[in-house]
Amino acid sequence: MPQVLLKLMQQCQDENAGMSELALLISQDPGLAGTVLTAANSSAYHRNGGRKPSIEQALMTLGTDMVKTLVISESVFQMFNEFSRPGAIDLRGFWKHSLSAACLARALAQRIQHPHAEEAYLAGLLHDVGRLALLAAAPQEYAVNFHAYDDAKLCWVEQRTLQMNHAEAGAWLVGRWKLDSFLADSIQYHHEPTERLLNAHPLIRIVTLAHLLSTPEANEEALADAGRLCELTVEELAGLRDRAASQVEKAASMLGIDLAGADDIPAQAAYVPPQSAAGQDVMQDQFGEEMRNMVLATSIGRTLGRQTDQNGLLETLVRSASILFGFDQAVVLLTERQERRMRGIPGEGQPRRLAEFSVSLQPGGRLGDAALNRRIAVIHRNGNLLDLAEEQLLGMLSSECLVCLPLIENGECVGMLIGSTGEARAAELQARERLLLTFGAQGAKALQQMQNIAAELDSRVKEVAQEYQAATRRVAHEVNNPLSIIKNYLGILDGKLRRQDMVVNEVSILHEEIDRVGQIVRELANLQPAPSDAGVEIGRVVRDVVKLFQETEFLPPKVNIHLMLQSAPSEVEASADTIKQILMNLLKNAVEALPHGGDIEIADHGTVNRDGKLYVELSLRDNGPGMPQHVLAGLFSPVKSTKPGANRGLGLSIVHGLVSKLNGMILCRSNGGGTTFEILLPLRTRTDAPSAAAAAPDTL
Repeated sequence: MPQVLLKLMQQCQDENAGMSELALLISQDPGLAGTVLTAANSSAYHRNGGRKPSIEQALMTLGTDMVKTLVISESVFQMFNEFSRPGAIDLRGFWKHSLSAACLARALAQRIQHPHAEEAYLAGLLHDVGRLALLAAAPQEYAVNFHAYDDAKLCWVEQRTLQMNHAEAGAWLVGRWKLDSFLADSIQYHHEPTERLLNAHPLIRIVTLAHLLSTPEANEEALADAGRLCELTVEELAGLRDRAASQVEKAASMLGIDLAGADDIPAQAAYVPPQSAAGQDVMQDQFGEEMRNMVLATSIGRTLGRQTDQNGLLETLVRSASILFGFDQAVVLLTERQERRMRGIPGEGQPRRLAEFSVSLQPGGRLGDAALNRRIAVIHRNGNLLDLAEEQLLGMLSSECLVCLPLIENGECVGMLIGSTGEARAAELQARERLLLTFGAQGAKALQQMQNIAAELDSRVKEVAQEYQAATRRVAHEVNNPLSIIKNYLGILDGKLRRQDMVVNEVSILHEEIDRVGQIVRELANLQPAPSDAGVEIGRVVRDVVKLFQETEFLPPKVNIHLMLQSAPSEVEASADTIKQILMNLLKNAVEALPHGGDIEIADHGTVNRDGKLYVELSLRDNGPGMPQHVLAGLFSPVKSTKPGANRGLGLSIVHGLVSKLNGMILCRSNGGGTTFEILLPLRTRTDAPSAAAAAPDTL
């Protein structure tokens, strides 16, 4: 492929390319420069502004679309006109058909919003270039069919007489350019039935439909069937064809191609000449000495196991397979279990389009059967009808034969290694299937281990994200309590200041609640409440919380709180803020359970012994309607609450979590007479307290 055309294609695909860069590139090719200047100064563009002496001025006159058409078309004509043997055969019909397919392919690409419209134009222009190649290779044998109808029968005759049809020849020729594109595939499959191509790459579908639209012999039924490739009706296709006709005439005029009388060249059905010069069988590639040592295969397995990332593992797997089994090239497909497909993973130096290639893990095809039956498979042409995916793999690896090795681990196919080789080597590798499967098992094991590690890391990342999300919700829920208290006390403070009353107590409470907000927010970094070495007197915290409720809008007028506290102080191993959080959540729930008023009782039952450990027992009871059994069953789990607010339904789960982190216990009983929460919190043992024996009274 000429380097100028390759660079021009890159420029034409770049929407941001400037005219100065394009002009510099065109000026490197005298033929292109002459064509552009001639077109810009022709009667179609020449105006009173004078002649355009520079390439850049000419480009500005022609416009982007016409420039792209000219430079791509002229480059292609320069490449392939030598195949036509000037004077030996009339090419007017050929070039008209090619230009028509090119313009239609670009229009179809724009219609279905395919991003590479100029690549589609080039594919349409080149889709029949294999006919020029066959004419150059076998001028006497092929000249008789050069003007034959371009249909499936022509392909059959070409295959029989030359062992290659023009679609294969064109794809082979373009494939030698090593473009990372489906351009060669679009040429190879443009005669395939519509049903085979419905799920093919857009460029393949576009070129197939453009070829049919540019063929005068195509009937309405065939067009309706082919229109399914781009989901277009016969009427829409007819409109595209009419608009393309004027574009073809204009492009031909700019390029100096005379298409007059192109439609008058007689065409006939293809036929097999009486004496065909059958081509020779394809020569078998020479291959190196086969390395059959099982110890080496095992050593390769250890090498695979030492890889630290998937890309390195796949590269090592491909390189090792090429050494062991003499593959010319090799690619890897990995299994996507949820979609039941295998998808290509392009390695270094391999075509990027491999990432868009996938094949179903269903029985019936050679690849699917090999994966499901855990046996190697050999794919070769030999006149057999192949799946489209199989033919595409043969084309991508530029091979006549592929060896497909499933990578099996624990009875499951985790992927497939596909290597290209000659027929003779493939036959010998089939005889050494056990060696290949052993190698494949080693690769699968290393790959599975790496995927398991990656899955474990992903799972841990998700767990941490969920933990932080839960902590964030908890903090948002808990911060609301002190903020509400602060808001209410600011109202109280405002009233007292107006009356010039003392506000020392209210300011102290505001300070405490602001500090509590800061403590709750700081807990987010640790995902759990910060431990406290100091104890707290439970009765004091209860009184403070009740006072907060009574002095603010938290407690409705018809709800009464009764305290039953011990005369002797009871200290628990906890911080005052944590106990306050627990009590405020429980008290708010009790108040909400009494919408029409009622009584709430908070009682300190003193010290209890449970399983040899001392606890302080605290209870909170309301005389509301109680809770249904299904609510009671999931009481301490986060639920979707019917209460308004984004973080409702978290209060009791937070209470349960706080009590558990204090090494305490909480239980709930509920019936038609109300709901009671009982909490056991570890009693704080003082180092200066008298021992149990010393404190016990004397007994007789």
